[in-house]
Amino acid sequence: MQATRIIAVRHGETAWNVDTRIQGHLDIALNDTGQWQARQVAKALAAEPLTAIYTSDLQRAHATACAIAQASGAPLVPEPGLRERSFGALEGRTFAEIETELPEQARRWRQRDPHFAPEGGETLVQLRERIAATTHRLAAQHSGGLIVLVAHGGVLDVLYRLATGQELQAPRTWQLANASINRLLWTPQGLTLVGWADTQHLDTGSRDETVT
Repeated sequence: MQATRIIAVRHGETAWNVDTRIQGHLDIALNDTGQWQARQVAKALAAEPLTAIYTSDLQRAHATACAIAQASGAPLVPEPGLRERSFGALEGRTFAEIETELPEQARRWRQRDPHFAPEGGETLVQLRERIAATTHRLAAQHSGGLIVLVAHGGVLDVLYRLATGQELQAPRTWQLANASINRLLWTPQGLTLVGWADTQHLDTGSRDETVT
């Protein structure tokens, strides 16, 4: 079986990103900056020979993926398995509110306890299992091809850890920028890292451009 090339893209910015408010499975739309970022990443990938685009079904990711699909002509498929980690009762709160109102949960989250699940949410172990299984399933369908996965910060964090062998509790030293381009290679043996956190496409262009 040939390797499958993967481009992983985090969705564009939302107002809750700016407010450091936990989104999880809540369906928050892109803000104006996020819409601009989606157009920029779409332009950057327009000439890539994309086989398929898979996206989290949450609208912040789906809108980003739609822009890529329109620019590239590649088929777009919603994939709930690419959703952000479920944060249960913590969703809708800011980091500061969680630190103040739920200090023990904040401590376990901050320390990346792999078995900690917010009430009604997922553990890091469960998230890793879900993302590993979803990525394997999708990549195996496109042997020798190039697919795009449009997802969320927590999903991309797991992909990086899977590709580099980083443990779930290891401190994060890599970027998870909105609308960044991240490249991986999949084989049945697992993922390897090709390139990470490319944001050159966000350094050019005017945010005041007319949208037609």
